Amino acid sequence: MDPRTNPYTPNAGAEPEAVVGREDQLESFDVLLARLERGRTEQSMIVTGLRGVGKTVLLQQFRQKAMENTWTVMDMEAEKNDTSGFRRDLGSRFHSALLQMSPKAKWSEGFKHAASVVKSFSVTASPEGSVTFGMDVKSLEGYADHGNLTQDLVDLFIAVGNVAKEKETGVVILLDEVQFLSKDQLGGVITALHKTAQYKLPITMVGAGLPQIAGFAGDAKSYAERLFKFPRIGNLDKDDAAKALSKPATSEGVRFHEDALALAFDITAGYPYFIQELGYAVWTIAANNTITVEDIELAVPGYTDKLDQSFFQVRLDRCTELQRSYLRAMADLGPEPQKANDVAERMGRTSQNQAPTRAELISMGLLYTPEHGYAAYTVPQFDQYMLRAIPTLEVPQKKTRKAKHRATAESE
Repeated sequence: MDPRTNPYTPNAGAEPEAVVGREDQLESFDVLLARLERGRTEQSMIVTGLRGVGKTVLLQQFRQKAMENTWTVMDMEAEKNDTSGFRRDLGSRFHSALLQMSPKAKWSEGFKHAASVVKSFSVTASPEGSVTFGMDVKSLEGYADHGNLTQDLVDLFIAVGNVAKEKETGVVILLDEVQFLSKDQLGGVITALHKTAQYKLPITMVGAGLPQIAGFAGDAKSYAERLFKFPRIGNLDKDDAAKALSKPATSEGVRFHEDALALAFDITAGYPYFIQELGYAVWTIAANNTITVEDIELAVPGYTDKLDQSFFQVRLDRCTELQRSYLRAMADLGPEPQKANDVAERMGRTSQNQAPTRAELISMGLLYTPEHGYAAYTVPQFDQYMLRAIPTLEVPQKKTRKAKHRATAESE
C-alpha cells in the first residue's frame, strides 16, 4: 500500500493514532487537576514501565488535557549526571510559565515577587552569576538563594504556586526519565511538592520513568509513597492490542482479518512499540485493503530485521565486551528476571566479581532490578535478540592485577 498513507508511528515518543489501554491513568490525571483547582489535595503520579510501553506518549496526553484546562505546562526530560543544568532548565521554564500565566505588562505584585524568586534561583545555578534568558528584575535576597537545592525548590514552587492560585489556574511539570534525577534532585522536588500540597497550591509534577523509580523516590524521601501514586503500565491485553493495530488502519479504509490480529498479538505480545513496528512493516507488504495472516507472515522478516538493526542494536552498541557477555549470559537463562548469582555462574565468575558490570548496565538503563538480587532487561524479547546477535557466549578473560596495572600505565 501507499507508504505515504502508512498510519503507524514506530518512533521514540511518537504518539500513535490510537492510544488505548491507558484510561485509568488519564482519569487519574483529570481528577488530579480538578481537585487542585478546587483547592484540595490529591496524590500526583509517576508512571512507571519498561522502554517502549508508551510512558512518553501518556505524558503527551496529560499535556493536552492540561492545556485544554488552561493550565500552564512545563515539559522537561531529566538527564543523567546533570547537576547545574537541571537547575538552569527549571529556572528558564518557570520564567516562561510566569509569562504564560500573565503578560509582564499586567504583572501584579505577586507576579513580580515570583519573578524575583525565579531570578534568585537561576542566578544561584550560574557560576558567573548571570542567567541566559531575559529577566529584567532583581534577585530577591533570602529567597531561593540558599545554595541548598531542596530549600531553593521549596521557595520557587511556593512563589509560582501562589501566583497560579491568584490567576485561578495551575502549573503542571511533566518530567520524563525521572530515574535519571540524582537523589538530591528527586528529594528536592518531592519536598517542594509536599510543601505546596500543605499550602493547597495548584502546582504539581507528573513524571514517567523505569520501574525502579518507586524505590528511588522512597529512598529520597520516606513520604514519597503518600505524595505519589506509581501506576505501572505494560503490554496491552489482546483486545487493546487489536484496537491499537486495527484502528489506525480503519482510518485509511483498511481492515485486518481477526486471525491476522491474533497472529500479530502472538508476535508482539501486546508490546506497544512492537505493535507500531509490525503495523508499519505489514503496511508495506499488503497489496489491498484487507490484511491477512499471510501478510503478517510476509512482514515478519523485515519487522525482525528492523528491530535488530535499530531498536535492539543501539543498546548493544553502547556496551563493553564484558557488559555484552553479561547480557548474553542472561539470555541463556531466559527472559525472566535473573538472580545475580546465576548469571555470574553462567559466566564462570562470582557474583561479587560481576557486581560492577551489573551496576553499570542498570545505570545505562539496559537492566533494572524488579526485586533485590534480581535483574531484568528493560525491553522485552531482548533475550531472543542476544541469542541471534551473539550465537555463542564468550566471556573475556579476567585481567590479573599485574595486567591491569600495565594497561593503566600504558594509557597514561
